[in-house]
Amino acid sequence: MPLTSPRRSALADQVITQLRAQITSGEWPVGSRIPTEPALVEQLGVARNTVREAVRALAHNGLLDIRQGSGTYVAATSELAGVMNRRFADADPGHVAELRSALEATAARLAARRRTDQDLRQIDAALERRERAWGSGAAAAFVEADASLHMAVVAASHNEVLAELYADLGGVLREFLRADVGDVLRPEAHLDHGRLVAAIHDGDAERAAAEASIHPFGCRPGTRTGG
Repeated sequence: MPLTSPRRSALADQVITQLRAQITSGEWPVGSRIPTEPALVEQLGVARNTVREAVRALAHNGLLDIRQGSGTYVAATSELAGVMNRRFADADPGHVAELRSALEATAARLAARRRTDQDLRQIDAALERRERAWGSGAAAAFVEADASLHMAVVAASHNEVLAELYADLGGVLREFLRADVGDVLRPEAHLDHGRLVAAIHDGDAERAAAEASIHPFGCRPGTRTGG
């Protein structure tokens, strides 16, 4: 429905809220290009200047990335994620790996204790997608599938604070994993995540934590771990 408000600032706030919802809901995934300005004008029923104002505000907050001549892309799923992307873009890869290891080991330990049948189905499905992506040889698809598996494990921890923090760090972790994996998937770099998933199925918290702690990229000097 067209947005109707006599005040431009109020209209811009409404547009910002609506565009943010498209991002946070996953309808516009990170890395995707959002509709063009004319398309948004038609969709929302507001003036071009209002759309432009809203897009610029979301870009300032780190959710969108305006690329001249290319379009506007989703950069993060929340304002905090946008801040983290900017803050840690040049961080030491080893430090990022240590942080990811700590978060995922904690999440896996909790997931082994708290996972539901639905959690296990989602984890199993994510593991299957990860293996298919690896088999396809498509590095970009593998990075996304690997990230989805780890996110499913974190979600199974049923710790909302941990899940939100991990999600906000997701862009940072993906970028470092993407750089670590490179453009070619090498057989010797593949890690079997089946043992991690099995430990969560078995309810073995310490084994799950130990398996999760060795998965993050950069943890083994001179090698890439493949997530």
